[in-house]
Amino acid sequence: PATRDVVIDIKFAGICHSDIHSARDEWADQWGHLPFPLVPGHEIVGVVVAVGSGVTKFAVGDRAGVGCIVDSCRSCRNCSAGEEQYCATGFVWTYGSRFTYSHCAEYNEQGGNVSHGGYSQRIVVDEDYALHVPERIPFHAAAPLLCAGVTVYSPLKFYGLQPHHKFAVAGLGGLGHLAVKFGVAMGNHTTVISRGTAKRQSALLELKAQAYIDSSSPEELGANAGKFDFILSTIAAPHDIGQILNLLATDGKLIMVGVPPGKIPVAMHGFIGGRRTLAGSLIGGIRETQEMMEFCAQHGIAPDVEIIRADQINEAFERAIRGDVKYRFVIDAATL
Repeated sequence: PATRDVVIDIKFAGICHSDIHSARDEWADQWGHLPFPLVPGHEIVGVVVAVGSGVTKFAVGDRAGVGCIVDSCRSCRNCSAGEEQYCATGFVWTYGSRFTYSHCAEYNEQGGNVSHGGYSQRIVVDEDYALHVPERIPFHAAAPLLCAGVTVYSPLKFYGLQPHHKFAVAGLGGLGHLAVKFGVAMGNHTTVISRGTAKRQSALLELKAQAYIDSSSPEELGANAGKFDFILSTIAAPHDIGQILNLLATDGKLIMVGVPPGKIPVAMHGFIGGRRTLAGSLIGGIRETQEMMEFCAQHGIAPDVEIIRADQINEAFERAIRGDVKYRFVIDAATL
């Protein structure tokens, strides 16, 4: 390994919806075509098997993880603040990206080598972009925290969720179920907003949410209008944002982390009438991701996962699209 590199023997890799979009090149119209062949996976946990001579943060035998970011410019205002996800010149994604910065061994004048992700046996990463995986988090369940976990944790912290706030999570999938767990652990009255009633029992009995709203019910939506201080939307399908905005109290916040395709119309009176905020958030930086991992270890938070073999990945993609998973698939890397 290079001087600052950590070599990780991968044990588990989570399946994120973005892996599916990327493997099928479905975002080409928005961000251009990805380089193929492509190795997806940015929810990675494993064991350190080698370190470079200058590595000080990891040792052979450590439990380690890699999330969505494997490099950034390291010098802009955001990188200096530990928010590499907002790097002014763009961070390097764990897969399907190029190592465009000259400080990387993978840099070249042709634009840099392509990064490859966690659907593999090993990954090499600069120690500054690796995470420690606490012993108290089950190894197989730790992987989804590195994307799904920090994606919902970061906006709760940045936008100021407080224990006295009435909090709701819109959408109950891989991201949503973790947001519910965070809300409960932070002491909030936590409500799940989901279409239909199929997930009501899971939300209330298993995830310990205090309430459930069926978003397809005008009666339930009407009964809860103006009640929430903070709503985190994890919905990645086209939907009526106005319905959710109407649930906010005066000065309430609707934070989007789900990415529906195309454009969604929003009526401005939904903001103006209640001095409400509509904002977004993108994953989290390395420092905050480590903070999130420690929070999970302290509060006994882990995602609900289904472990699969490598030969089940295509089937898992189809099931994830249908919502037929509770709530995150994790690949056993020993089956690769």
